Amino acid sequence: MSKRKYKTGTERKQGYLLPPSIEEYVSEENPVRAIDSYVESLNMVKLGFQNAGGELTPGQPAYEPKMHLKLYLYGYLNRTRSSRRLEAECNRNLEVIWLVQGQRPSYKSIADFRKDNLQALKAVNRDFVGVCQELDLFGAELVGIDGSFMRGNVNKDNIFTAERLKRSLGYIDADIRKYLEELEHADQQEEGGAASDTQLAEKLEKLRARKQHRTEQLKQLKESGETQIAEVDEDARLLRKRGGTVAGYNVQVAVDSKHKLMVVAEAVQDGNDEQQLAPMGKAAKEVLGVEQLTTTQDQGYFNAQQIKECEENGITPYVPEPDKQAKTRQEGRFPRDAFSYDPEANAYRCPNGQELKFGATIIRGEKNILYYRSSVPACAQCPLKGQCLPKKTARRTISRWEHEEVIENHRVRMAEQGAEMMRQRASICEHPFGTLKLWCGWTHFLLRGLEKVRAELSLLMLSYNFKRVLRIFGLAAFRAFCTKRKLETAIVRV
Repeated sequence: MSKRKYKTGTERKQGYLLPPSIEEYVSEENPVRAIDSYVESLNMVKLGFQNAGGELTPGQPAYEPKMHLKLYLYGYLNRTRSSRRLEAECNRNLEVIWLVQGQRPSYKSIADFRKDNLQALKAVNRDFVGVCQELDLFGAELVGIDGSFMRGNVNKDNIFTAERLKRSLGYIDADIRKYLEELEHADQQEEGGAASDTQLAEKLEKLRARKQHRTEQLKQLKESGETQIAEVDEDARLLRKRGGTVAGYNVQVAVDSKHKLMVVAEAVQDGNDEQQLAPMGKAAKEVLGVEQLTTTQDQGYFNAQQIKECEENGITPYVPEPDKQAKTRQEGRFPRDAFSYDPEANAYRCPNGQELKFGATIIRGEKNILYYRSSVPACAQCPLKGQCLPKKTARRTISRWEHEEVIENHRVRMAEQGAEMMRQRASICEHPFGTLKLWCGWTHFLLRGLEKVRAELSLLMLSYNFKRVLRIFGLAAFRAFCTKRKLETAIVRV
């Protein structure tokens, strides 16, 4: 029986009379062709890219912005975001060689393009959202809003709070005392004292300079009113959630429910999501161009004033309310919702039917809080006192926001449709964030500074939506759309 042979490849030194072109290595179904078609349909001058008009400049001709944009879009779609890695791909990856037509830009040229075109990259992302609208891929009725902490290009050790700066100053003072003692001891030595004195004096000088730097940082922190100061990336913040700490940014996304396409993505510095409900809802509503919009988000977004602002702007939010009365229930006492409000009398009634009358209005932050208090004699004789008042407390006090009806209406909505909205929220928001984090190198931004991070986030959002559109609409249909769009753009220019 003959021995079975392996399959064989082409001899590397084999010559070709008619060598295959690069075009033959990239199939018609390859997504790289969709990248090429889309970027070719763009008006780079209108989007604001540098050197987009083909101007003559001193020295070597500039690379066409479209080439760089194609390269970056390919990189972000394939988790290759580093400029050095993209440079390498231009020399070894046939898909990239086809896409950039054999051009070989240096890593510095690639990096400079991203750095110098931050606003233009954001504009491309907005343009693609417009493409999604043209293709009728947004339902524009229900949007899921979610946030996640994503690491920046900075170490936790480079971000300081006031408390940490004070601790650092304490350590520096201790080191200075230690070296002063060593200097004093060295002065008493007869041999080798000079060299030792010089080394210790240099160390002391460095410590004093560091102390001065930390003192200035602490002063800057107090004057600015901020809670943190960063050295490497001045806009990054220490963000804490569920016992973990991330040095980076709070990334917010608004996702349309129809095809799970992103409508808005934004990077902020807030350590929680309480102030993001209205801004994200209004941004999504503006992009979608609708009069009314429904949003769903998790409990971390609950904020009474934000809910009010949403309703005033045609947005109906569904967000679970944190149970702030859980401890009261555990202690066996009546929670706040056991007291009913009488709008005509402007008073509350307790479970025993006694009236809590209006007492005072106190400004808390930006809120006007109304306080209602029970009668001390009535509480002293009440048979339910043990279920209502803690020990050594003479009467019950209930607080009410001046726009409390907003929250009461929201509670009714949540009771009727909240469970279904929360189920939809998970299916709308969780998948996009999971995908983004993987593409982001496990939550890691490459650029530093809030504006640069936002531009990089725009590229990530564009990449996510781009891949989704190809799956939903189909590569051939999308390329045909881009070809038609390019022709229409050319006609407009003429």
